[in-house]
Amino acid sequence: MRILRNYFLKEFIAPLLMGLTVLTFIMILGNLVQITNLIINKGVDIISVSKLFLFMIPFLLTYTLPISALAATLLSLGRLSSDNEIIAIRASGINIFRLIIPQLVVGLVLSLVLVIFNDQVIPYAHFASRKTLLEVGIKNPTAALEPGVFINSFQKYILFIYRIEDNKMINVRIYEPQEGKPTRTIVAKRGEFIAVPEKSMVKLKLVDGTSDEPDPENPKNFYKLNFKTYFMSLNLAKAQQQEEIRKKPKDMTIKELLQEAEKLKKESIDPTPLITEIHSKLALAFSCFVFILLGSSLAIITRRREKSINFGIAFLIVGIYYILLISSETLSLQGFIAPWAAMWLPNAILGLIGVILTYRLCAS
Repeated sequence: MRILRNYFLKEFIAPLLMGLTVLTFIMILGNLVQITNLIINKGVDIISVSKLFLFMIPFLLTYTLPISALAATLLSLGRLSSDNEIIAIRASGINIFRLIIPQLVVGLVLSLVLVIFNDQVIPYAHFASRKTLLEVGIKNPTAALEPGVFINSFQKYILFIYRIEDNKMINVRIYEPQEGKPTRTIVAKRGEFIAVPEKSMVKLKLVDGTSDEPDPENPKNFYKLNFKTYFMSLNLAKAQQQEEIRKKPKDMTIKELLQEAEKLKKESIDPTPLITEIHSKLALAFSCFVFILLGSSLAIITRRREKSINFGIAFLIVGIYYILLISSETLSLQGFIAPWAAMWLPNAILGLIGVILTYRLCAS
């Protein structure tokens, strides 16, 4: 019996590691274009980019580990079933459930590891990634800017940049909304950020343009001022420092989320988004166990050894799971379902299907 359990476990571990490596690499590869763009076109230093790269990996594991566990279950048991090894084992009087227990134990261990990851590692990585991006924004502001969209990251000002080349901006429009007054507009053919990191200050140099300036006799009116060179200071550093201090829900541990929720309750503010985030962390972690429970029975029933088909089944199940998860989260945030019930609903549905299939498989 021990030999068979070790054999089942060995067949499961190899595709698990392979799937985890391949899926993580593919997801990293999808972000390499942006990372390369930061180095080559934006001029961001390699140390900052390396930090962003490292902080990204824990977040990816939240998704790649459950998918890999499901795919490994389908691949390993699917091969054993297609080679009639499962039939031979059952014919000898051994209950198949006893042989898949080690996989379920591995799934439970992986889920508990993901609980720690989602609670401690990922919030730290997410918060550290934000801080690194803020540092990059102070040292090289254009790295955080995107041409062709309105940018409201600066206090008082809204920017629209038609094109960015290296640290140079082409065709810049700056709007300064003023309460009770017309919006002030500055237009320039070219612009350039001048970062002063040691003073936590960012200056903007504009070339060849016009600026709306208040009329001294009537401040509500503006007159056009043509300029060759125009300098203005932006409060980006101050705004970023304020944002850096305050954590977002995804940057918080479960303990911090509970503390924040308690504060909101005392202020008569609905803490549903924070409670939803807590249960989302836990439910996503235990998706590993649910996927292995469901995948083990499906693999034996379908009896397919083809990797492409098994990966297809895995992605179909994962797709259904995340659609249910997103829908449940929406219902929770809108107050239709309690957060705990909403976020655990996808696990409950797929887990129940897995239990029914496993029971029928073992009873037959």
